[in-house]
Amino acid sequence: MNKNSALYAFGAIALGIIGFVFHDFARQWQAVPDGIPMRMTFVYLSALLLLVGGAALLVRRTERLGALLLAGFYGLWVVAFHLPNAVASWKHIGVWNGPAEITYLTMGAVALLAAHAGQMRRTLALLARVLAGVSAAVFGFAHFNYIDFTATMVPAWIPPSQVFWAWATGAGHLAAGVALVSGIQARLAVTLHAVMMGSFVLFVHIPRVLASPEKHEEWIMLAVSSALTGSALLIRKYST
Repeated sequence: MNKNSALYAFGAIALGIIGFVFHDFARQWQAVPDGIPMRMTFVYLSALLLLVGGAALLVRRTERLGALLLAGFYGLWVVAFHLPNAVASWKHIGVWNGPAEITYLTMGAVALLAAHAGQMRRTLALLARVLAGVSAAVFGFAHFNYIDFTATMVPAWIPPSQVFWAWATGAGHLAAGVALVSGIQARLAVTLHAVMMGSFVLFVHIPRVLASPEKHEEWIMLAVSSALTGSALLIRKYST
């Protein structure tokens, strides 16, 4: 098993299990319209693809196949569910946060594919680093634009204040984005970015799931945050 892809694989597997348990897509991250024909069939197919892709990453012989499957599937989410809305309302930073999250998620698989790509390695590694950087910068601007909402996600017991950490994490996202796009101290930046997003998993999303285990959205946010952290670790390993 490749330890570098374990957290990323866990995120995909968790999303698959959540799909089967809650009988639904990953809500706003996978914004499939309610009225489509054979909706439940596609729910279970989506969950299965995530499970298979994540499980494949845990075995060296099938790692490339898992990365290819997840890169393609997550990339489909960006193109089919997020970019049309973002382009239609391009002046509003909030609409770009969705495609940015899934693009960052996709770039973890692209970075892993780079390790298996031979002559295409540098091209894929560069693509993963730059698009992850652009996505991280969007996270930062979205934090700043919705600072009050962001502050509500910070546990109140962490000093000095929720608003302080909303600004600080926004600055962290933006700094990581600039470093990844420019290539200056990119490895250090994405390492710190992984640590920061991992802290969200530990201090925000795990407690929220424990407090409200019946809520579908909380489980999705835990899985997505874990996968984003895993994506940062893969970009650190293979694209910096």
